Amino acid sequence: MDEECANPLLLGWIKEWLEQARERNSKGFTVYKKAYDSMKAYPMILQHPSEALKLNGLGPKLCQRLTDKLKDYCNENGLPMPEDPRTLTSGKRTSTEAAVEGQPAKKARKPKTYAPALRSGPYALILALGSLDESSNQTMTKAELMEKAQPHCDSSFTAPSEPNKYFTAWNSMKTLLQKELVYTQGHPLKKYSLTEEGWEVAKAIKKTVPKSNQNTLLFDVQTGALTNNPNAERSSTLASRSNASSAGLALAVEDDDDDDQITRNILGEPVTDNQTVTPIAIPPQSFKVQLVLDTREVRSSKDRDYISNELIRKGIHPEVRALEVGDVMWVAKFHDPTFLSQYGEEGDEIMLDWIVERKRLDDLIGSIKDGRFHEQKFRLQRSGIKNVIYLIEEFAVTHESNTAGAAKYYEMVSSAIASTQVVNGYFVKRTKNLDDTIRYLARMTFLLQNMYSPSSPSPSQTTTIANPTPLSLLPTKSLTPSNPYLPTLAALRTANPNTTYGVTFPTFCLLSSKSETLTLRDIFLKMLMCTRGITGDKALEIQRRWTTPQAFIRAYEGLDAKTREVLVAENVTSVVGRKKIAKVLSGKVAEIWGEVAKQ
Repeated sequence: MDEECANPLLLGWIKEWLEQARERNSKGFTVYKKAYDSMKAYPMILQHPSEALKLNGLGPKLCQRLTDKLKDYCNENGLPMPEDPRTLTSGKRTSTEAAVEGQPAKKARKPKTYAPALRSGPYALILALGSLDESSNQTMTKAELMEKAQPHCDSSFTAPSEPNKYFTAWNSMKTLLQKELVYTQGHPLKKYSLTEEGWEVAKAIKKTVPKSNQNTLLFDVQTGALTNNPNAERSSTLASRSNASSAGLALAVEDDDDDDQITRNILGEPVTDNQTVTPIAIPPQSFKVQLVLDTREVRSSKDRDYISNELIRKGIHPEVRALEVGDVMWVAKFHDPTFLSQYGEEGDEIMLDWIVERKRLDDLIGSIKDGRFHEQKFRLQRSGIKNVIYLIEEFAVTHESNTAGAAKYYEMVSSAIASTQVVNGYFVKRTKNLDDTIRYLARMTFLLQNMYSPSSPSPSQTTTIANPTPLSLLPTKSLTPSNPYLPTLAALRTANPNTTYGVTFPTFCLLSSKSETLTLRDIFLKMLMCTRGITGDKALEIQRRWTTPQAFIRAYEGLDAKTREVLVAENVTSVVGRKKIAKVLSGKVAEIWGEVAKQ
């Protein structure tokens, strides 16, 4: 019986805490049970709870808790609080000791309350468990807890941040269990809830959380600006550096058997080449903004649906299909599938002026080495999309062991990024990992939905734009040799800079195809760019001087070896900067095309 104990009052309080820990299945049960057994077996009367420090299982924290409980008991019953024997002992110091130690005693530092990093795994788990009722015995299963915590965390609770890693944000639970902020109960299906210390941390975190939901995407009324992400702000227009007159697609098909030319549009249909392009205005209520993801955009070969699934969790339902250019793009998908058919068009989608080329850092280095980097940027330039986003995803890259090798890669990447921004005029966005990339794509989708179709905003949006961005369709059949795609697009944008002009998705795929509908000029440019060092700009300069491969080969005929080496450099001397061709590069070109001329 507790009354037989020499200190029944202290023992009763320990027993009370022991029962609470038993009900909650807390790890503290073991601590209180050990303290209870020691106090019950101790035969001497304790004048003050601090004297219990000498007992097995009673530490400073538990003794202090007993002291606070005794103070409350004495105040309620009008009893004097016993003196702490340690204070009495320290008061018997000699006058000399008091003079030497006259300085006030330092206050014992209170242990700092655990504060998890913002939007980390522990932060999200504590916030999720903090949504339960503190006064009840509510708990959460692992699945429920992960679903509730995910919106508060930047890392995934279901998949590692990188394919070569094994830990997810759920591993943070070990830290919370070790710090006794969370306790579990049940087996084999564990359920989780907060301890008393965990509730203190949860309350402290809730005070720092803004009133509005941190996961709500707040958009400024100015298009192109995310109010909660200053790094994602864009200027109202991105510089379009493409030379429309030189990069326009040739659409005429010549009949070698006749003296007359047969004029056709891009569909191959004979047309009268004197018509003008009349854009078709699209009602903003007739479509929704749809994110389109390339089939090659996967997390790993064994986890191909990760990106799509994560986007769906954020309220975005992407369509996955093979894309001719870029990795992510957005289209206006009509609610009525037959809407475009009334204008003689195929499909039910119109291209919007936004496209993303995603590059993981290791892939970026590889594409720079093998020349794909310049070829892809050239094809993006020819696509006619005005707002190109070059998204570079950080990734652990294995450098050479020496410092010089690491510096070489750093310089290579920095130069490529600077060239992409300054020379090409593309917007470069850097993300930490795949999860960060997915969040960026979700924000961009919400932004474009708000820009083009504000009548049905996302639940995550708190503001809408009163006047949506106008969208107009370029009729496919009107794109003829006198109205080539890129020059026509450039002229319309100059006349109406606030309107988005696009073609249907099937037409865009036809124009952007790597192999189909290529003109002789396109094939010639691709042939030139096979030479290392010949970028899209340099290839264009060569093509302006020699319009066909045959003309280029004939230029080498009858020349000696030295003249061949400098032929290109001397005939393209009027250009400067990135378009200039050095003699060394001219010699590389001569080795290929000059040998063909010999044959």
